[in-house]
Amino acid sequence: MPILWLRVALACYTVGLLYALLALTRRGFPLNRIAMPAMSLGMVFHVVSLTEAVLLSGQLALTSVHNAESFLALLIMIGFMIVYLVYRTTSPGIVIFPLVFVLTFITATGQQPFLLTSPTVRSSWLFAHIALIFTGYAALFLSFGASVLYLLQERSLKSKKAGIMSRLPALEVIDEIGYRALLLGFPFMTLGLVAGTVIAQATYGRVNLVDPKILLSILMWAVYLVLLYTRWSAGWRGRRAAYLATGALFSAIVAWAANYFSVFHSFVQS
Repeated sequence: MPILWLRVALACYTVGLLYALLALTRRGFPLNRIAMPAMSLGMVFHVVSLTEAVLLSGQLALTSVHNAESFLALLIMIGFMIVYLVYRTTSPGIVIFPLVFVLTFITATGQQPFLLTSPTVRSSWLFAHIALIFTGYAALFLSFGASVLYLLQERSLKSKKAGIMSRLPALEVIDEIGYRALLLGFPFMTLGLVAGTVIAQATYGRVNLVDPKILLSILMWAVYLVLLYTRWSAGWRGRRAAYLATGALFSAIVAWAANYFSVFHSFVQS
């Protein structure tokens, strides 16, 4: 049943995908009226799917790659909904909706889940580690989405051809969305790394900084910190901040990919 509810959620997210593909054209405008209800309904089924997966497995389902990607998609949607409630704009969905669709599609059409080999699977510390880190990831994705919109809007304004970009918010609003997403995500990312350090110390008696996952996670955190520092201290805004946000997201993707080469985060098929 969890996979059934997830596939229903995927069907709802398909409407969001269509909105993203058509939102910048006249044809996509009416779809805006049903995109948000459809995505909201998809979130409901998504929550039901993850909850049922936890109840049926009797363990923290987030510790599998199969459900972790699904959880990340849900967190990204939650972040998007917060942005929508505050700024009343669906424009970040142009970037966010396709991402959520892809992550959910991978999970909903996958075969068997992949489980962590770590003996700390049932640890509450592990749950905290994954939930906090993924919240930080979701914030990075939101910031990246805002960065893409900023670059598109800036290019449109410089060309003096509003056209399809006329529906995007002002540059100041887009920049603020990206900045606040970073401010929200950094504490979660930091606490998630702290929780991971506690797990490694308690389980293995040490933290192996040479491990690819740990090393790249620290690098990702450092890039995140530099991004925030340049905005606080140097006052970087606009295009430079957008490029840095893209770099931070790239480092996060690389850190996630390192799971498959890590001793502490290695995956095996169930």
